[in-house]
Amino acid sequence: MSLAIVYSRAGIGIEAPLVTVEVHLSNGLPSLSIVGLPEAAVKESKDRVRSAIINSNFDFPARRITINLAPADLPKEGGRFDLPIALGILAASGQIDNERLDHFEFVGELALTGELRAVKGVLPIGLACQEAKRTLIVPKQNAQEAGIIPTVKALQADHLLQVCDMLSHQTPLAECPTPDYNYKDSSLIDISDVIAQESAKRALLICASGNHHLLFVGPPGTGKSMLAHRLPTILTKMNEQEAKESAAIYSVSHFGFNAQQFFQRKIRSPHHSCSAPALIGGGSQPKPGEISLSHRGVLFLDEFTEFDRHVLDNLREPMESGRVTISRAASQMEYPARFLLIAAMNPCPCGHFGNPKAQCRCTPDQIRRYLGKISGPMLDRIDLQVEVPLLTEKQLTLGNPENTASSTDLRQQVIQCQKIQYQRQGKLNAELESKELDEFAQLSSDAQDLMRQSLKQLNLSARSYHRIIKVARTIADLTLSKSIEPQHISETLSYRKLERYLAQLP
Repeated sequence: MSLAIVYSRAGIGIEAPLVTVEVHLSNGLPSLSIVGLPEAAVKESKDRVRSAIINSNFDFPARRITINLAPADLPKEGGRFDLPIALGILAASGQIDNERLDHFEFVGELALTGELRAVKGVLPIGLACQEAKRTLIVPKQNAQEAGIIPTVKALQADHLLQVCDMLSHQTPLAECPTPDYNYKDSSLIDISDVIAQESAKRALLICASGNHHLLFVGPPGTGKSMLAHRLPTILTKMNEQEAKESAAIYSVSHFGFNAQQFFQRKIRSPHHSCSAPALIGGGSQPKPGEISLSHRGVLFLDEFTEFDRHVLDNLREPMESGRVTISRAASQMEYPARFLLIAAMNPCPCGHFGNPKAQCRCTPDQIRRYLGKISGPMLDRIDLQVEVPLLTEKQLTLGNPENTASSTDLRQQVIQCQKIQYQRQGKLNAELESKELDEFAQLSSDAQDLMRQSLKQLNLSARSYHRIIKVARTIADLTLSKSIEPQHISETLSYRKLERYLAQLP
């Protein structure tokens, strides 16, 4: 038979649509052409496939070979189609059994020797393959990644010959093992490392409990970055669904899959000079950006005001929706981006505005321009704005008392608080829609009176109002209160430091 059909998968974001590799051999001058919108790496596969077939002791057919990657309108990239193309050529030329190909899906890049090399995006391929109910064949280097999904039968191979023997002689291939990704908290840092700063630690606890975005404001050297890097130590571990979402993003990125970090919440800290595609995602061949790599984890933006304002404004929509869509002329892809934003900044260019121990050298106009780098809509989306002041000599010399709360202590509070939220509404407080607040975030009569006064005095937007209610609901949950009381509203309003800095300017 001069026609063979082999199944594989493309990669569009974290989706893996089915690709049918059709191979036809006909009479004519020997040639090999690939059609179906292939990228450069796919076009180059013809040379790799030819050498791999010859070096695996098969005959490369001296005929006109046409390879169609269907559907034709789906972009195909990378070397993942080398293995299915080689198997299609061998099956069409009658060198391997053609009948069993329908039961398998194949991905893998071929070396010139016929050895199989790892490819990106195997986890999304496995998730898609389980719906098709076919057996997945992957390179041995991808075996751990494919073994994550227990409902998918995945087999591993080292060489093209092994796959051919399995198809022709039913020589069994080894199954992909379930990786050992038991979560172990081996972090060497702890929130008790931070001296004093109890108000900032309290804000971190609220932030972690309700998934609220947080901004630290303070002079240089007060521990803002130190606090931010310790936030993951008080977060709960990811559940299996969250871990799969995060692992799928890393699988298609240049970082690749890491079984040891499967349940670990990631923290990403891009430099303030990073571009919009690096932060949001994109490029000529769109890849996930920092906001997607920190999905279900922490995105820490140090020197917040040094980021380009237009770059920061790109965060606004993902902060609301938890997803980012990257559109290109040929395709559109969507990545999850449900991150927890932690930002840190100085109060002014010199860093000493509002500091009683140092003289600020900045003019009011310089401070306004500096703080104005953060747009109003962006600031509206940051729930907590907290001052991190300089420590006194006594605090520095005495350090923390022995009963200072550790990361383990705070994590237990976070676990208990989130348990209350999931039992009440099935989601965290920050994810509540405005229409759900009346049902799940009820204010006492005194708290309602305080909110009315605050609306008049602070000139709050509707978004700010809703976010204040959500943070107050988290504070109430931490105190096991069924309704939101005035003290919860008062504490929430105290976490609006940047607005108070602007009010101090002459």
